[in-house]
Order: sequence, then C-alpha cells, then structure tokens
Amino acid sequence: MPPPTDSAASTAAPAVRTEPRTPDSRPGPAVSAGKPPAPRKSTVRTLLRLWPYVRPVRTRLFTAAGVAVIASCLGLLIPLVLKWMVDGPVAARDPGGVWLGGGLLLLLGIAEAGLFGLRRWLVARPLAGVEAAMRANLYGRLQRLPVAFHDRWPSGQLLSRATTDLQLLRMFLAFPLTFLLVNSVTILVGCAILLSQEWTLGLVLLGPVLPLVVLCSLFEARYSLAARTARDQVGDLTTVVEEGVLGIRVVKGFGRHRSQARAFRELSHKLRGTELYKARLLAGLLAVIMTLPELALGTALVLGTLQVSEGTLSAGTLVAFLSTALALRWPVESIGFLLAMSQDSATATERHFEVVDTPLPRDTPLPRDAAATDGATGAAGRAGPAPASGSLPGPVPDENRPPGETTPGRSRGGAPSPSLSGAPEGGLRFEGVEFRYPDAPAGTPATLRGIDLHIRPGETMALVGATGSGKTTLTALVPRLYEVTGGRITLDGTDITRLPRTRLRELIAVAFEDPTLFSATVGENVLMGADSAGEGELNRALEVAQAEFAHALPHGVRTQVGEQGLSLSGGQRQRLALARAVVGEPRFLVLDDPLSALDVHTEALVEAALRRILSGTTALVVAHRPSTVLLADRVALLSGGRITAVGTHQELLRSDPEYRTLMSGDPQNPVSGEGTPAGGPPGTASPTRRSPAGADGGTSR
Repeated sequence: MPPPTDSAASTAAPAVRTEPRTPDSRPGPAVSAGKPPAPRKSTVRTLLRLWPYVRPVRTRLFTAAGVAVIASCLGLLIPLVLKWMVDGPVAARDPGGVWLGGGLLLLLGIAEAGLFGLRRWLVARPLAGVEAAMRANLYGRLQRLPVAFHDRWPSGQLLSRATTDLQLLRMFLAFPLTFLLVNSVTILVGCAILLSQEWTLGLVLLGPVLPLVVLCSLFEARYSLAARTARDQVGDLTTVVEEGVLGIRVVKGFGRHRSQARAFRELSHKLRGTELYKARLLAGLLAVIMTLPELALGTALVLGTLQVSEGTLSAGTLVAFLSTALALRWPVESIGFLLAMSQDSATATERHFEVVDTPLPRDTPLPRDAAATDGATGAAGRAGPAPASGSLPGPVPDENRPPGETTPGRSRGGAPSPSLSGAPEGGLRFEGVEFRYPDAPAGTPATLRGIDLHIRPGETMALVGATGSGKTTLTALVPRLYEVTGGRITLDGTDITRLPRTRLRELIAVAFEDPTLFSATVGENVLMGADSAGEGELNRALEVAQAEFAHALPHGVRTQVGEQGLSLSGGQRQRLALARAVVGEPRFLVLDDPLSALDVHTEALVEAALRRILSGTTALVVAHRPSTVLLADRVALLSGGRITAVGTHQELLRSDPEYRTLMSGDPQNPVSGEGTPAGGPPGTASPTRRSPAGADGGTSR
C-alpha cells in the first residue's frame, strides 16, 4: 500500500511553500507533500554522519554500551541456573540447593537491573550535550547562511529541524543505537547457548531468521519514505502555526480564523494519515516478527517434550532451552521498534545536514600583506582585537594591489581618509553591477542590469524609483545580504568581496524599511549596531532617531520589547531601527526609506538630526518623498533595473519627466522644474516645502 499523498498545491494552506524534490539534486527545503521523497541510499551511512558530534563523549557511550551488553548477558545466565536447579537440587530433593539457586537468581536480577540503571546514568548527560551542540551548530549555520537561503526555506521547516528532529536524534543515541548493539550481541550469545544445549531444537528456532531478514529490508525501504514525508509535514504544520501566531492581527482583522483553522486541520489530517500509514507498516512487521518465532518456539517445545519422554533430553536442559528462548523474545520482538526509530532518526539526520551542508558564501581573502596589517580577522579570519569600526584593512602594497584599486582609508566616524578625499575611487561605487535572484525563472531579465553609480566620500545619495524597480535589492547588495551576479561594488576602491563579512558589516550600517526588533531590551536592540558602544552612544543614537520615548517606558532603555517589537508602534520601531543603524558611527550608511512610518513633525525632527550624521558619512538613502530626497546631495533614479538619471533634486525635476511624476505622486499633474505642480493653481505648495534648508538642489548641508 503506497504512503498517503497530498495534492501538490493545497488551496487550504497557501502560506506553506513547498519545493519538489528531484532525484538528481539536493533535497529542497520543503519536500512537496504530494510527491514522496526519493529514498535514502544508506541508513547506516546517514547515521554515521553523527559521529563528529558523538566523538567527544564516545568513552561514556562505549562504556554504557558495554555495561548494557554485560547486563543483557547476565540475563542469559538465569536459564543455566534453572537447568542446574532442575537437574540437581530439584531432582535430588535438596532444599538447600534450591535456596542457593534462588539466591543466585535474585543476585543476577539485581545485578542486571543495576547495570541497566548505570547505563542510563552514563548516557543522560553527554547526550544532552550532543543535542545542545548540534542545535548550536545548526543555529550558527542559519545565522551565517545568506538571505537568499532564508528566502527559499519556510521558517517552520527550519524550526522543526532545530527542535523535534534533534530531540529524536538524542532519543536514538540514548536507546535504539545502544540496543541495536546490545540486542544483536544478546541474540548471538543466546543462539550459541541454544545450539550448545540441543542443536536440533536450536536449528528449529533459527528457521525464521531468513524470512525476517527479507521482511526487515522491505520494511526499511517503505518506512523510510513515510518517515521523510511525515517529518516534512511536521515542518509544514509548524510553518502554518508560526505564521498564524505572528500574523494574528491580520487573521483577526480580516476574520480569517476559520480559513486558517481549516488549513491547519487539513495539514493535521495529512500528517495523521502518514503517521497511521507508518503505524500500519510497523504493525505488519511486528505481527510477523512475533508470530514466526512463536511458531518456531511451539514447534521446539513439542519436539523437546518428545525427546524428554524418550529419555534423550533431560528435563533441566529443556527448561533451560525454553527459558533461553523466552529470554530472546524481547531482543527479537524489539527489532521492529528499533528499525522504525532508526529510520526516523536517519530521516532527522538527513534533514539536519540538508541545512548544515548548505555551502556558505566564501569571502575572498585579502593579500597576505593586507592581512598582516589588519588587526582583526585578516584574510584567514584569525581571532584578534577588534579594530575601530570605521577602519578598513591596512594598505595593500602596489605589487599586490589589483589594477585600479586604491588603499582603503582608516578614519573613524565616517570621515574619509585625507588621502582619498579627492580620489575618484573613494566612497561607494557600483561598477556594472547585475543581479538576478537565485530562484528567478530562466529567461527572465535580471532584477538589476548594468548599474554604474558613484557615491563620493562624505556624500549622501538618494535612490528614487517606482515600486518594484529594485531599490531595496540594490541596497541589500552593499552589505552582501545578496551576492552580485555581475560587476562589482567597491568601498574606497576595495571590492567588497575582498573584505571579510565581519569587517564589511562593521563599516556599513543598514536600516530597513520594515524594522525588526528582537525579544530583548530597547537598549540591547539598539546596541546590536555596535558591540563596543556604551550608554553615551546609546543616548546619542536615540536622540538622532528622535527615540527618546524609550526613556519614558516603564523601565527606560531596559524595558523588554515583545516579539517582533509589536508592543511598540510602527513609528517607534522604525526610530529604534534607525538608532541601531547610527549608534556605531558607521563609515557607510544604507537607509531603506527609514522615515516612512513617521508623522510629519517627527520626520522633520529626525531629518534635522540626520543631517548632522550624514555630513560625515557616505550614505545611500532610498527615498519616496521629497522631504527625504532633500537630505541628499544628489539623486539617482532607478527605473527598470537601471540607473537612468543622476543629478540634484532640482536638476532632475527640470530634466526628467519620470522623476517629476514620482515626486508629485500624480501622473496627471507632475511637479514642474520650479518645484510646484505643473499647471497647478497659484499658491500651490511645493512637495519640497518642508525642507529646513531651502530648495537648492538638495544640498542642504
């Protein structure tokens, strides 16, 4: 019976993103529920990948396995004691011998129980550490993987890998892994004892071995597919729960709780169907595993009884034989459970390493001499004292410097190095930059094409464009949240791919249009922008962002912010995000429409404070409103993935119809070159009227 399948495109759960899995490619982030995944090549090989995590605690695990083997083998001595008792003291009617045998049985039972308790004590602490190490490694990997990876993977899939999958692996290492060894040794020793007592009856009991081996191989092939489907469906279900909780305001605002509940129920039913299919497979295996040995045991009992009646076999030997066979029932019957748990664990291991094996973006190392002068990580990422946040790697000798590349400066606070203040390579430069999203359909044009733009040291450039023109994408390329697919971006003449990411992000601060706050204090959220900043820098950043409201919170800057910062208003979140961007006095600043959620009066105050910050920083600011544009020295118009015009605000108003339309917000009534709507009634206010510094082309500083 094939495993239950789901429709490839579920209309009830549109939030869950699934990607089909192809036989010749790495498994996707979320295997389509309607298409069972390809089977694993080897369960053992998959589980062996856990060895690097287990190796530090291998001594205790091997000791625990040895203790469990000894305990299990002690249980096999009980039938031998029974044989001695039946053929000796019982047959001779010796009460003393019976009491001695009873005492031996009691001691063996106590020793067996004590050794199994010792085994559990030995593995509990180290395996909890293994789980913690795997979880920390997975989380660290998620933090280092590029944004493009997180764009493709549903968060619920990642969450389930970091929680339930790792718990399953800990359980496997604690129980099934040990008892696969223990039960195998027990069965081998038990079979040897059976054959030594009466080889003909032993062969009868070994008769079901070959059918059971074939059955287990068939079970493994089918169960592995169902196990993978179930784990992926758990990830999909987790995604729906997470999105429903985070988007509860939208769900309630639009009255969609019933449809969300229906989507959840359908995914739950699909998971239930897969789990029931797994249960049916396991039930079928257990039925055969329990039936065949019982039939063999019944046959051996009949034959043994006949041999005892004929006098060819002693009663004690038959009792010992049957007791040994009964002692082997649990190791044999547990094969089904252990195989099922091993398959589930192999699936969890596979899912874990799908994330861990994802290649990290590589940093192109600096030349050796440059690395030697860099006090932080250098080209090879060596640990060392953190450099000033405004510094770039040290000078590159002329013989090692690529053509056209200059030495990046080291001044702090964003002020350009004197040697670069007039250099054409200084500042932030885009040279023939192209970008295409990794999951873009083949044949579609690139999102950005042939971007050539130079922002001089200390200059503020406003980036303007219609919705969907690629402004946010362009700003994400500067801190290497995405990698350019063509051309290059330089900071003071140094290609950003030649800078370690940690150094690059010390030099560049980013404020996104959609601010994200974490479940931490206000101060901790702001100081994420600079590790070395203190209370003075925090207060200055809050003042620049007009976020002094933080001091009026119940516990001031130590007030805990709720998840996603939803305990604050949109404008408050945006101001804290802006404070986070400026707290470290970055050399380069990238602002993606940082004032969109502010009211008119607060926006004017923030703009006035930002002018002081921008005067010493090379900045790229995405702008949608004229008031934000007037913060900039020059403006770049992005249209259709290309820079189509660059100039001051007034120059573009006079020369570019598209820019006038964007600034007016009314395609039927564009802004004229004088800053008033063309053809508008006398006295119509200019869209740039709120500029504190007059309309002189945006050079307000």
